[in-house]
Order: sequence, then structure tokens, then C-alpha cells
Amino acid sequence: MALEKFADIDELNSRVADTESEEEGGSDVDFVILLAVARKSLIWVVLLIMLGLAASYLFLRYTKPVYKSSSIIKIDEQSQAGALGLGGPMGDAASSQQSMASLSGEVELIKSDLIYENLKRRLNLNVSYYALGNVLSEELYKNSPFKVIYEIKDDGFYNKNFDVNFLDENRFTLSYQVGEEEISGEYRFGEKIDKKEISLTLYPNNNFNEDAQGRKYFFVINSDGALNSYFNQNLSVEIVNPDAHTIGIFFTDFNPAKARDIVTEIDTAYLEQKIHQKNLASSQRQKFLDQLLKETETNLQNSEENMESFVRQNRTYDIKAEVGTQLAKLETLNNERRELDIQIGLLKDVARLVSQAGQDEQESDLEQVIPSLKAVEDQELSSRISELSNLQLYYKLLKRSYKDSTEAVRRYQKEMAFTKDAVNKLLEQNIQLLEKEAATINTSIAVIESKLQTMPQKETERVRLARPFSLYEGTYLTLLDKKIEMGIEQAGTVADFQILSPASLPSEPISPDRMIVYAIGLASGLMLGIGLIAGRYFMHNTVTSVGEIERNTRASVLGVVPHYTREKLPVSKLIVDKNPKSAISESIRSIRTNLEFINASSKKRRLISVTSTVSGEGKTFVAVNLGGIIALSDQKVIILDLDLRKPKVNLAFEVENVIGISTILIGKHSIQECIQQSTIPNLHFITAGPTPPNPSELILNNRFNEMLEELHQLYDVVIVDTPPVGLVTDGILVMRKADVPIYIVRADYSKKSFLKNINKIMKTNNFTRLTVILNDAKGMAAGYGYGYGYGYGYGYGNAYYDDEVRESPWKRFRRTFM
Repeated sequence: MALEKFADIDELNSRVADTESEEEGGSDVDFVILLAVARKSLIWVVLLIMLGLAASYLFLRYTKPVYKSSSIIKIDEQSQAGALGLGGPMGDAASSQQSMASLSGEVELIKSDLIYENLKRRLNLNVSYYALGNVLSEELYKNSPFKVIYEIKDDGFYNKNFDVNFLDENRFTLSYQVGEEEISGEYRFGEKIDKKEISLTLYPNNNFNEDAQGRKYFFVINSDGALNSYFNQNLSVEIVNPDAHTIGIFFTDFNPAKARDIVTEIDTAYLEQKIHQKNLASSQRQKFLDQLLKETETNLQNSEENMESFVRQNRTYDIKAEVGTQLAKLETLNNERRELDIQIGLLKDVARLVSQAGQDEQESDLEQVIPSLKAVEDQELSSRISELSNLQLYYKLLKRSYKDSTEAVRRYQKEMAFTKDAVNKLLEQNIQLLEKEAATINTSIAVIESKLQTMPQKETERVRLARPFSLYEGTYLTLLDKKIEMGIEQAGTVADFQILSPASLPSEPISPDRMIVYAIGLASGLMLGIGLIAGRYFMHNTVTSVGEIERNTRASVLGVVPHYTREKLPVSKLIVDKNPKSAISESIRSIRTNLEFINASSKKRRLISVTSTVSGEGKTFVAVNLGGIIALSDQKVIILDLDLRKPKVNLAFEVENVIGISTILIGKHSIQECIQQSTIPNLHFITAGPTPPNPSELILNNRFNEMLEELHQLYDVVIVDTPPVGLVTDGILVMRKADVPIYIVRADYSKKSFLKNINKIMKTNNFTRLTVILNDAKGMAAGYGYGYGYGYGYGYGNAYYDDEVRESPWKRFRRTFM
């Protein structure tokens, strides 16, 4: 039966859908229903909001807070060329680009393995200690009650959890996983746990106390790769202001003290690295100067010894007046040749250093020769050598972070080779040019010396000995000045950056943001609540109240029949005689009263038709009990079961359906033979009789009209239980003959689209007195319509009659909010 009912409803919906566009107000939002749904859903909206807030609380409760510590450093930007006085003026764009490139290089240096290695050595992060909680584990940074001394022989034991459980102040258990097997044992503090793959020794420290013995711990031995990954994941280095040359160092961790210490140590490690680079360059220059000083000092000592031997042997140092002019010229030429020799020697030394540049075993620093190259007066050569020196310095830094096979290293190798080739060509050109000038000067000197051949041999020997002495003496004094300058510079070596904002202990976590999380929880609960209201509204496709009927149909509402709660009725039955004081009885009395206003006062005999859209909406129940109420008012009433396809009146009066309407219409039985008496004296009924093959044709027969005329002579009220008009047209034929056509709508059962069918029937058949009864109403629907003289709260709240079953609190809750 239930499947048949749903099939009927689906069939009717398909019919009504074709005419929905013709009806008014069918697609509008019903704000009354929307407000009613919102009211019924209010407690669920509140619960969803509370659920969202509870979810936010649980998220905050079981999510580790993340803290961020930061510092800001300022780089004193200065290029190597600028430091040597070789840098020319640059435009703003070029200067900004060079500044960004330099700062980017410093960012990469801070995030390089050079800093990471120094960081691991300073903070001793090789072992991480944790306290095991019910949900979250807490890292005991500098607060562990024990320490571990380890030696790992198998790399598989890195990054593995070792569980520790203290038994007392001297004993503990240690367990760890090896594959699918768990290794566990009981040991004492200070006892060496020597396994094949690993060796461990645990010692208690100052944090070990009674409270520590009641907790569970585990530790992890971190590999270098795991620590580097940890640093890369949590360390962030950003250029804060390229114009001010400031860089921000940020580190995030679950432990605020650990985050602060790491940032502090990064600053310190970066300081040491910068000072180390400066000292390394200074030491290389110092080494080069010491070598030159040693060679020059040896040559100068030899020249001094030769001069001293000459004076001792000849006992004189006088120059003849007549050769003064020639000697002066010769001296000038010797000086020029001496300078050329120095330049040639310097260029050859530079060529030797250039040939050594880029070799791993004997790195050379070219910076110390650049000041001396000013004598060569070749700015391009100085610029190229400065460029090669910078490439060499960055190439050494790059090799510390990358392998030789990486693209960056290869690119620097190619660039160094290109620059080195250019420097060699320039050196070769300058050496050839200087050698040509030296050859010219030598020719002039030879001419003058040929003139001096006539001079005393002693004077010639003196001049020859004085010439290298003067050369080595000048070179030696120059090198001494440079060594003193470099010593002063090295004594004042400082890092070329300042810490503007040192790392501080973060007081508040950066994640999760409590306000945002609670706002998300509140918004989620609210959105779910709104979605629930919208879903319940769109799923609300059945009629629930008289207001919906009035807003969606042009028919008058005759009354409301409340939900019957005393017992469960499997079929329609006559109950008004058994429960005369029930809410249903009172509501049907109100309908009886309203019928007096609808029916014409001059017509005493009435024909009332009761129909519905589909089966199961309660038309038989209303027809039978309405007839019973009218009969109790001393009027003679007869009920006709005209639903020849699915008769139910016989079930309501619990009689057999052997004879009835169908047998009367075919002339097999008379009306008197088919009339049956009910339990109410003035209430009679005629069942449908056997189901005929042609119900519609029988109703159209004149015999049907004759039957109605005959019954009007015998009874005051004739109530016809017609077939559902949404499926067949038999009911329409009877409704045209009825004085009061009644249409039954069942609350929470009849579809809203059925109301459009009522309008269609009224418009098509010009029914002006069609009335509607809301059946099986619950809650507010049963108490609607004070103007109609019925309701007054029957069936809900505390206003029950004495024979009604009171609602339980759970049912009242479900009726109100579900």
C-alpha cells in the first residue's frame, strides 16, 4: 500500500508540473515557512555553532603552537674594487642591481652548509629529547632529565625513536624498533649498551627528579641530512630593505627558546665566517709580501757587501768632473731602465700568480699586486686582475657549498678561464712593450758607456755596483711600508655587518592564531546552520499548516483535523462516538459549524463530496467522522463509498463489501437492500460493492442521479467519499453535483504541488464553494484559525482533552525542532 501511495504521488507530481508555470506564487520564497523552518532549526544552528567552536578548541588544544624568532642585520656593502680604489662611478640602476646581487649572495651564505656546520657544533643538536604525551610530544630543549652518549655503526639508527621509561633513580628500560622487531631491555644509568649496530650510554642530569620518573620519554639521534633539512625548512632569510642593505633572519620552531638560540647562533656563525674570510685574504697577502721582502733583503745585502768591498779595496768614492755630464745622463737612463725592470719583474710575478689562480693546492691571491700595477698605467689590466681576484674569491666560497660537477661551479670555472686568458694577453702585451723600451734604453746606455771606457776602471766599477744597490734599497723600503700598512689593517679587522635587532624570546606563537581559528569555527558552524536551514527549507515540499493552504490556493479553509495520538489506526475508523471529548471530535464539530455558513440557508438537504489528490490523505477518515458528528446533531446522514476502485468505507465500519454502490448502479440490488446501520443511530452507509470494470461509466449513468434523488428523500445529509481527483476524473463528476465539495489535504504528507492542482480544478470546473480541510495536523497547524471557530490549541502543548494521550518530552522536542 505504501508503495502504491508513493507511486500515486509521483504520478500526480508529473501532472502538476506541467501547469506550475500557470499558477501564481509557485516559485516565490515562502517566508512564513522559511521562518518556521529557521525557528525549528534554531537549536541545531546553536549546536552546530557550538560544534564549530568545540572543533576550534580541540584544534588549538591538540595543535602545537609555532614560535618565530628573528633578527635584522645591516651589511656594510663595499666591493673589492671599491676597497682598492679601482671602482668607477655607477648609475643608480647599476648600483641597485649590484647591491641586490651582493645581498642575495649574503643570503645564500647564511643558508649554506658552512653556517649549518658551525650551528650544529655550537648548539649540540645531534640528539633531540622528547616527553611523550597523550596526544602531543614535547621537545625538552635544554630541559631533558638525562643525556645520551652514542656511537652509531649503522646509519639506519639515525632519526629513529628510542623509548626510555624510568623504573627508579638508577634503572630504566630502553626500547627501539629494528624492522618489525622491537628490541627492549632494562639497564642502569652509566651502563654502556653495546650492540652490533650502535653503542649507547645514558646519564641523569640536574633535571632528573621524582616528577621526571613518572613520565615517558624518547630521544632521536639526528643525522646531518635531517638537521640540514630541519634548518632549511624552518630558516627564512629575506632582504628587508635593499637600499639600507638590511637582511632579516627568521626561524620557526615549536620551542621559543630553541628558535631564539638558533637565530642568535646564526648571527654569531655568520660573524665568524665573515671575519675568517677577511683574515684569510689578509694572510695570503701577508705571505706574498714576506716572500718578496726576503728575496729583496738578500739581494740588498749582496749589493751592500759588493759596495763595501769596492770601497775597501779602492779607498775612494770620488767622481771626475769632466765626466759628470755623461754620468748624469747615464744615471737617468739607469733609473728609467731600473723602473722598467721593476715593472717587467712585477708583470712576470703577476703572470706567475695568474697561472696559479684556480689551482686547489696552491691558491694565490692577486689583491696584493694591484696597488703596484699603478706603475704600469694600464687600467684595463688592473680591472681584469681585480675581476679575476673577485672570481677566485667567490669560486672558493662556491666550492665549499657545491660539488665540481654542479652547473654553478662549471660556470665560474669558464668565467675564470676567460678572464685569466684576457689577463695573460694583457700581461704579454705590456711585457713586450716594456722590453722594447728597455732595449732602447740599453742601447743609449751602451753608447754612453762606450764613451766612458776611457774613464778610470774604478769609477766604472763603482757605478756598476751602485746601480743594483739603489734598486734593491728602494724596493725594500716600499715593501716594508706595505707590510706595516697590512699589519695595521689586519689588527682592525671586523665583520662588515651590524646586528640592528638581536634575536629575542618570542612570547606569542605565530600559528595557530586563536582568534582566527575560533572565527573559522564560528563561521563554519554558522554556515552549516544556514545550510541546514536552506536544506530543510528546500526539502520542505509537503503542506504543514493552514497558512500554506491559504497562501497557495483560492479555496476556503473549512477546518483542521488534528493528529490522532490515542492509538495507531491501520485503516480509517469511526472514532467520534468513542472519544466525544477528544480534540479530533471538537475540530470536526467546528467543521460542522462552518458548514452551516457555507451551505445555502434555504436548502435543507445537502450533498457533501469529500475528495483528495491521492490515496492516503484521509478523505475516508474525515467523511466517516464528519458524518458521525452531523448524525450526533439529530440529522439523518448516509455515507456513500464512491471510490469503486479502492473502497475503504467498509473497512471503517468493519463490514464486508459484498453489495453496494456498484450493484445498485447495475440494478442488481435496491438502495434499501444496500443501506447499512452504524453504531450511531442516525448514521447509515452504503459500501462500494464489488469493483466494476467501468467505474466512470457507472457514475455517468442516470441511475446514479436517481439514486441521489432517492437518498435525498430519506436523509438530511448525503456524504460521498469520492475517488482521488489527482488520478481519476470520477471525483470531479460528483463534485459538480455536490452542494459542498470538500478537498482533503494531509499535513506532512500532501505535496505542495497538490495545492496547485486545487487551483486548477477550481479554475477548470468553476468551483466557487470548494473548501479545504487540513487533516492530521500537528503542532501549530492544529491551533490555527480562531476566526473559523475551531482549534484553540488542540493536539499540542498542555491543552489536551481528558481522553487524549499527552506527549512525552521527547516527542514534544521532536515536534518542535525536528
